[in-house]
Amino acid sequence: MSQPLTLEELNQVMAEADLLKSEADVEAALTQLAADISARLSSSLPVVYSIMNGGLVMAGRLLTKLNFPLEQGYMHATRYRGETSGHTDLQWQAPPSVPMEGRTVLILDDIFDEGNTLAEVVKSCQQQGAKEVLTAVLVNKVHDRKNTDLQIDFVGMDVEDRYVFGCGMDYRGYWRNAPGIYAVKGL
Repeated sequence: MSQPLTLEELNQVMAEADLLKSEADVEAALTQLAADISARLSSSLPVVYSIMNGGLVMAGRLLTKLNFPLEQGYMHATRYRGETSGHTDLQWQAPPSVPMEGRTVLILDDIFDEGNTLAEVVKSCQQQGAKEVLTAVLVNKVHDRKNTDLQIDFVGMDVEDRYVFGCGMDYRGYWRNAPGIYAVKGL
């Protein structure tokens, strides 16, 4: 594990970061996601899971825009463990909180980077008997290293292939609360 960051170091990361998507851009993407999701799921009584911690901010901002009955749960699966690059194994810190047997399931996450974590989560939901598993991400990072076994059903916006944070995405555990989407200088 890396050395803990100081307040000064974290403020410096933000001061030097490039704003890729403004808070208004994020809000517009969430509004469009809500419209697309509502069109597809408004008559299915889905269970909607946010993947902790990254999906928390997106879910909080998106769920109030979905104007149909749904059940909401959470799960916490990670490969990053506070680092800037992922480990090979998936670590479950909290399994799905609402039964999904025979249900339509929507998984909300912050980012589709390579997709290995999300692919494992989808597979787990299918193994638990979900009738249908759909995925929604706020951000799709554009590159050619994607897990080709995973297709994202709802995408808010694309960003370039850099280390991004804000709107649920973190920089070494911090800045998930930034209202826009930022790229770390040099990464």
